[in-house]
Amino acid sequence: MQERRAIARLKQGDIEGLEVLVQLYQVRAVRAAMLITHDRAQAEDIVQSAFIRAYERIHQFDPGRPFGPWFLRSVVNDAVKAATRRRPPASLDDHPFDALPDGAPGPDELLEQAETTRAIWDALARLPPEQRAAVVLRYYLDLSEAEIASEQACPPGTVKWRL
Repeated sequence: MQERRAIARLKQGDIEGLEVLVQLYQVRAVRAAMLITHDRAQAEDIVQSAFIRAYERIHQFDPGRPFGPWFLRSVVNDAVKAATRRRPPASLDDHPFDALPDGAPGPDELLEQAETTRAIWDALARLPPEQRAAVVLRYYLDLSEAEIASEQACPPGTVKWRL
């Protein structure tokens, strides 16, 4: 409900609508972009550009559809393009997840999260950008294999192979 009001306000020219959308989607979008690019600064730039494009093109957005998947697909597409252009991945010693707020877990949960994050980060770093994008779209953004195939303009069999 908050999302629909924000979009309606934004379509009326009220910039505070964009502020609400940023609050709702910024952390998720930056995380998705970081999983693909392995570069926090680049991920933040990608998300900022995506929000600006969303603001500029909000009149083209169909309010009958959810904003989140539409916006996050844009972010993932831009991240794949950026990762493809920049072949060498960032150092695996850099873990930008540490800088993002993620609630207030206890020390034991923090240790477990750090170990899990390290394992995921290392595994994703070994994948090519297109495969990283497929994994992020499926397991992080919960898109179906058919939606991923449509998004990545490839056959469903290719998506299954990438996953």
